[in-house]
Parts: sequence; structure tokens; C-alpha cells
Amino acid sequence: MSEALQRVVLDDPRHVQALVGEREANLRELAHVVRDISVSCRGNVVLVRGDPVGVELAAAVVEQLYELVEEGYPLFRADIDHAVRILRANRRARLKDIFLDAVYIAADRRVISPKSLAQKEYIEAIRTHDIVFGIGPAGTGKTYLAMAMAISAHAKRQVKRIILTRPAVEAGEKLGFLPGTLYEKVNPYLRPLYDALHDMMDFEKASALIERGAIEVAPLAFMRGRTLNDSFVILDEAQNTTSEQMRMFLTRLGFDSKAVITGDVTQVDLPPGTVSGLVEAEGLLAHIPGIRFCRFTRDDVVRHPLVQEIIEAYEARDREAGTENPP
Repeated sequence: MSEALQRVVLDDPRHVQALVGEREANLRELAHVVRDISVSCRGNVVLVRGDPVGVELAAAVVEQLYELVEEGYPLFRADIDHAVRILRANRRARLKDIFLDAVYIAADRRVISPKSLAQKEYIEAIRTHDIVFGIGPAGTGKTYLAMAMAISAHAKRQVKRIILTRPAVEAGEKLGFLPGTLYEKVNPYLRPLYDALHDMMDFEKASALIERGAIEVAPLAFMRGRTLNDSFVILDEAQNTTSEQMRMFLTRLGFDSKAVITGDVTQVDLPPGTVSGLVEAEGLLAHIPGIRFCRFTRDDVVRHPLVQEIIEAYEARDREAGTENPP
């Protein structure tokens, strides 16, 4: 196999250091992710050797990441993986348009922004549509980015309330046998929403907003009979809604409100024979102009790098067993 070599000449030594990382850690990560290449730095020149296709991809990643660093973007190791996946899928993609799209700045000054083409499209869909469905596997940022958009909209006074909800699959008779008050019974189902909220906002500020009703975290059953005006509403784990629950939720939306519905149609926990409201909704509503369906794949996973490999392993198992979309 022939070997290729590309030299990427960079201008500013300060930015070069930020790009390559301490002891060239970012370059080693790039070589690891692309594979069959080596990447090194000599002064202000990055040398990429190896498989011609990999060399071309890695050189493009270096050039575009350097543009980000020039803009003051704080480059993290995980960004290398995201950048490779984006440019591998679409060589014409511009990382600046994606990574520099600041959705929200968290309490710790961390900038929350999309990390894939699908996430970028999702963010744009939320900006331009009143109802958006985000469908895909865990770890793809569906709920997290929706939460960031909701907090940003509230901070800009575009909405008066944020409402976070999810179905408690075991609600009904079984819930009644659990010990404690109603709040104590449903709180475990809502914990992931609190976790995402507190990851972006100081605990004291979040608690104050919840106390005065500006942020509400509640089980889906509590939405019945309400009209939600001036609100940003997020329905999480929507694959576990029944047809009736999804219809009830979608018809709660009032004036000057947005709704984002997230879920993974391969992880339905409803009783056998029960149709998922999320699966049904796509078939019924996809033709409506004001509603947008955004799909994510394992390539959009933004958790620990091992999470993507775990997803791939299980998907391979399901393909071999002939159950690619398990119930």
C-alpha cells in the first residue's frame, strides 16, 4: 500500500501549541481515531503520513481545528473525535459553523455547542420550529441540547417557563404500592432531568427557579388538562408514552411555546402489544410543515468514547440475531 505525506503549515506558535496539546496529545489522539496514519509537529508544520485517504482526512481536521483555535475555541481531546466523525461524513462541513454555535454558557463558563452535523441540524430545527422530535440512541445529546436551548430561551426572556417531563412507565396501580408521598414515588423517574439541569445551572439558582415555578419538573400525567403558554416544554423518554399520552401532550401546547420530544425507539419499555406514542407520531405528523423530526445515530454519541463502541457491539449482536430494533 502506498504511503502519503502532507505538510500543514500553521502561522502562530501560540495557536500551534493549543492545537497539538501537551506533548502532542491531540495529535496522538488524531492518529488513533483516524488510524493507519502518524501525525507529528515540527515547529509550525504538522506532518501527516500513512494511508492516503486517512492522511487527507487528518490534514483537513488539522486545518479546521486550527481555525477554531484561532477563534479562541478551547480545544479538548473529545473534540478531535467529533471533528473526525464530522469531516469523515461530510468533507465539505465547516467545523467553525458547528463548534462555534454557542447554545448556552453553563455556570462553570463551559460553552455548550453542537458536536455533530445532526446536533447542529437539531439546534437549528428547535430555533425555527415550534415542535421538534429528537429520535436516536442514548448519549447523542437529544435531551441535553434541548435543555440548553430551553435555559437559553428563558434567560433571553423568550419564554416564561421551562417544563421538563417524562412518563413514569410503572405509573398507575404499581406506583400506588411504592412507599412515600406521590412526589417521592415519581421523583426517581425525573432524576435524569434534574441532573441535566444542575449540570448547566448553579444548584441554588435552579432551586430558586423551581420554587417560584419558572422551572417545573413533573411526570407526564401531570400535564393532563393544562394549556402551556409562553413555555419551553421538553418531553423526555417519549418512546415510553402510549398513543393517548402523546396525543394529550402535543395538544397541551399553547401560544408562544415550543415543545421538544426526545426518545429512542429501540428502547421501548411499554407492555407487549402497546403502541409507542413516539413511533406512531412520526407516521402521523411527519408531513406537517411546523413539525420537524431529527434523527441521531451512534455516530452522534458524545459521551465517553467507549460508549460508541458499546453501542456498536450490541447493534452487531442484534443484527446477528435478526433483532436490529428490539422492543
